[in-house]
Amino acid sequence: MVHTVTSPESGLHAAGEDAIRLARELVRRDSTNHGGGQGDERAAAEYAAEALGEAGLDPLVLESAPRRANVVVRVPGTDPSASALLVHGHLDVVAADAADWTLPPFAGEIADCPVTGVPALWGRGTVDMKNTVAMVAAVVRHWSRHGLRPRRDLVLAFVADEEDSAAYGADWLAREHADLFEGCSVGIGEGGGETVHARGTDGRPVRLYPVGAAERGSAWLTLRARGTAGHGSRPPRDNAVGALADAVARVGRHAWPSHLTPVTLDAIDAVAKALGVERSPGDTATDEAVDALVARLGEAAPLIAPAVRNSATPTMLSAGYKVNVVPGEATAGVDGRVLPGAEAAFESTMDALTGGRVDWEYAHRSPAVSAPVDGAAFAAIGAALRAHDPDAHVVPMCLSGGTDAKVFSRLGIDCYGFSPMSQPEGLDYSALLHGVDERVPLDGLRFGVRVLDTFLRS
Repeated sequence: MVHTVTSPESGLHAAGEDAIRLARELVRRDSTNHGGGQGDERAAAEYAAEALGEAGLDPLVLESAPRRANVVVRVPGTDPSASALLVHGHLDVVAADAADWTLPPFAGEIADCPVTGVPALWGRGTVDMKNTVAMVAAVVRHWSRHGLRPRRDLVLAFVADEEDSAAYGADWLAREHADLFEGCSVGIGEGGGETVHARGTDGRPVRLYPVGAAERGSAWLTLRARGTAGHGSRPPRDNAVGALADAVARVGRHAWPSHLTPVTLDAIDAVAKALGVERSPGDTATDEAVDALVARLGEAAPLIAPAVRNSATPTMLSAGYKVNVVPGEATAGVDGRVLPGAEAAFESTMDALTGGRVDWEYAHRSPAVSAPVDGAAFAAIGAALRAHDPDAHVVPMCLSGGTDAKVFSRLGIDCYGFSPMSQPEGLDYSALLHGVDERVPLDGLRFGVRVLDTFLRS
């Protein structure tokens, strides 16, 4: 490591500006994941590897298929007896149609946010999640300039294909290169750490920082109905399209019962305490009571609501090729999400909803995961946030969707969603995920660098 005469504290300002520059350059390297194996993370991976190389590290660029690139590097710590920490983020982004955007989605431009008026970096991936890749790289580069090292080994993994199935990214790395993650007991990645502004029952402003401690499992389903093919003027009684449509309608309108996991109960307690919302045992006794309790959490309700039950959302339909021909088969796609411990209930419910005429099967499946909220890792996350925002209320959260944590959990790693980012009041950060005009406040990046430096060296 290179030593300089500047103090590490003053150097963190420079590291924040470095994160902004790195994020801009990563956005400018289009790494759109179109799904179905169609993606290209190579340019973004090479840039990230170059940035880490300038910090005296020797990162590996590993391709699972042509242009499907991943970057992995180990940062040695000062305590060889301590377990290692995984820091993971993905390089791929979802598609963006420039015609819909105020500024070009891959230009990495800086302009004021129209909602808050604060300077922001615009572009696809600024929220999900090239911002985090840039912040982590900036912290490591800061350490190199000032002769700093973390206490424990860090394994940085910037991966491909998170926006699809992870087959070319985390899943491939976990299967083919598990040795790179040797010794990792805890990991952090996307899915939490940003400011959520709320109001207490007395009207006071409250800053919540949700941290992902669990994720619903992914259950992407294919529904299939078969029947007799024929002429549309002589409809058969076993019309596959009609049978499928009935089943899809039942799935779409089904009211799933509440299923409160330990993480969600902890989340409700933490948010209610921060806001001053009083609770009673009856608040979780029925589905209606649970929904009423969540509603009383006001602006914080979206943190809890998606995680109180399973879900199954019809998203795709396919049948036939000509209007006067009855097809012999019809299919549908359903995006299912399953809470920890609710897998059997999900499957039995899908059996009942589809009925005898329609079969269903998993097109893609990943398990629900959870990590402890009463251990040293979660406590260290909270301490790092409060070190830079003393009024922070750090609360656990079960993510409604999924991240690469599902894959890395298979390696015995407790994974948390922690990508720290301060947000000004009025900006709906979560709405920018995969949205038009994705953008991140510059001060949010600077804040994230400071928090990550504190956490990763603790």
